[in-house]
Amino acid sequence: MAEALAIGSPPPLGELVSGGAVALFLDFDGTLVDIAPTPDAIRVPEGLAAGLEELSRRLGGRLALVSGRSTANIAAHLGAPAIARAGSHGSERVAADGSRLGAEPAAVPEAVEREARVFAAQHAGLEYEAKSHGAALHYRAAPELEDAAIAFAERQALLHGLWVKLGKRVVELVNRGAEKGRAVRAFMGEEPFAGALPVFVGDDVTDEDGFRAAAELGGFGVIVGARAGTLARHCLDSPAKVLEWLEL
Repeated sequence: MAEALAIGSPPPLGELVSGGAVALFLDFDGTLVDIAPTPDAIRVPEGLAAGLEELSRRLGGRLALVSGRSTANIAAHLGAPAIARAGSHGSERVAADGSRLGAEPAAVPEAVEREARVFAAQHAGLEYEAKSHGAALHYRAAPELEDAAIAFAERQALLHGLWVKLGKRVVELVNRGAEKGRAVRAFMGEEPFAGALPVFVGDDVTDEDGFRAAAELGGFGVIVGARAGTLARHCLDSPAKVLEWLEL
């Protein structure tokens, strides 16, 4: 598919909804909450969980969080609102009622976690993040380590049959098949999402898979912040603008 051009803000959400059923897929970090120096340092806006739950009701249940974080980690920061969610780059999927969509993904091999911990310990400014279904190296505090972190991840991926995910100052090892577009397609194949216009809102490179899936299903992507070469059709400047667009 040819790359789309982000052409400004999306139509008001109320206008979209008045034209028919809309399914919203929302990234978390950098989209609903501002990026922080470390994953645990994020500040969740007061009332966000309740607002998302109410928005889901307004949309007939057609709202899902789709994050690189695990669903358990999302719950640790957001609580457990009655909304659909997909964690670990879409590989673990849960409906609004808590029922699981698909099988529980496997953890990455212990050897990968062990090697990633050792590698991070050997490089000042590199932070290892253990995930339920992945292993991440954050180099926000030492951007000069980007190439070394990516090279390490690529070697581990070849050794263990994994995928490498690149994000904002982070490289992550995940199981093959972990990508946000698959989560969009899985939800869109189920009620109440089926037949709705899919809109994916995200800020990072990993969200491009979500933009692509939404477009292929007749909808579009909304990128948060500026980035060249995005598949998104529209743009919002910041998480604050996303919350404003969502009327939260």
